[in-house]
Amino acid sequence: MADQITRAADVVRKTNETDIKLAFAIDGSGVSKIETDVPFLNHMLDLFTKHGQFDLNVEALGDVDIDDHHTVEDIGICLGQTIQAALGDKRGIKRYASVFVPMDEALAQVVIDLSNRPHFEYRAQYPSAQVGSFQTELVHEFLWKLALEARMTLHVIVHYGVNTHHMIEAVFKALGRALDEASSIDPRVQGVPSTKGVL
Repeated sequence: MADQITRAADVVRKTNETDIKLAFAIDGSGVSKIETDVPFLNHMLDLFTKHGQFDLNVEALGDVDIDDHHTVEDIGICLGQTIQAALGDKRGIKRYASVFVPMDEALAQVVIDLSNRPHFEYRAQYPSAQVGSFQTELVHEFLWKLALEARMTLHVIVHYGVNTHHMIEAVFKALGRALDEASSIDPRVQGVPSTKGVL
């Protein structure tokens, strides 16, 4: 369900693998309440929210006794769906953004087009296959499902880094800042920012 005045939306997703309630507001104040069984993802979503100045509430239970895959994937799906719903017809938005974020020795770049055409490109090679108990391959899974459900073109490039935690943290900070910029209202934009007249 979306509220176009405040550009916010919420979703409930319940499957045999996960039970998720998620609420997202574009025009927030950087406040998050994240409760999942995947601590590293909690940390990354908190960073995303703070650096994007969004508001995000997530309550998620999943079959983490198997592994974290379904929980991470389904949270990406739910977050993408609320982003798409909250953006509405996209009138007046900037649409595009490109953001670099350093995290100590690591440098990540996130480029977004809120195009209504889902596409995902990912260039990252992490030194470690895990950060704590979190499998680094799940970053791809989360971002791909996010881009698909938000119907955005998303390019993520980790240019370099030594510490895997730092590299992934830079990605989520850049994602928050890029989405904030691309979704921001530009008073110069009349209607939808496309020569097609629709996104």
